[in-house]
Amino acid sequence: MDKIYSIAEARNDLSSVIREAEAGRPVTLSRRGRPVAVVVSATDYSRLAQRRSLAEAIQRFRAANAAALDDTDWLTERDHSPGRAAWRP
Repeated sequence: MDKIYSIAEARNDLSSVIREAEAGRPVTLSRRGRPVAVVVSATDYSRLAQRRSLAEAIQRFRAANAAALDDTDWLTERDHSPGRAAWRP
């Protein structure tokens, strides 16, 4: 669970806030009881900053799996039976 500090508390004990973040535990900073910022380690930040948008992730997936996605044989294997009758009370 994130540790929560008011901005005044964080200012008075900045080294503790930094130690928490370095240990991989995000620290939330609040103003008047409302969260306004989060302190995270440099490692976590760089990992989060490299995230791509969903559209980019889909494009990369399609490019990496183009051969498997190009197989259209599954479209011809559809069952054309009428299915079951509708249920009526």
